[in-house]
Amino acid sequence: MTLYSSALNSPEDVAAEDKITVEVVYGVPHKQKILTLLLTAGITVDQAVIESGIIDLFPEIDLTVNKVGVWNRAVKLTDPVNDLDRIEVYRPLIADPKDVRKRRAEKAKLEGRADKTTGGRVNPLRVDAKK
Repeated sequence: MTLYSSALNSPEDVAAEDKITVEVVYGVPHKQKILTLLLTAGITVDQAVIESGIIDLFPEIDLTVNKVGVWNRAVKLTDPVNDLDRIEVYRPLIADPKDVRKRRAEKAKLEGRADKTTGGRVNPLRVDAKK
């Protein structure tokens, strides 16, 4: 008596069910890499990143510093990986986006490209805009 009664349940199919396909991605301005892997089901995010070898390609990756996500959603390194997940390793921010936006708005006000009261665009139809 065999455990596999039909062609759909062959030993190869059972072995394939224990595998999942994932992508691990990372990029810097001059170089990006997308690695597609066939991994064992039940693997965690950090194990998948290490298994991918992307750390060898980008030595600046430090999983204690870099944040990771799956399909643009932040996850923990201990979270399990599902089939067809895209694991993204994020670079640290160079500047805080809020500070950059605030500095740009202040510069626009000083140059007269923004309304000094509201911070919005200068309305040429307003009476006090011509002062």
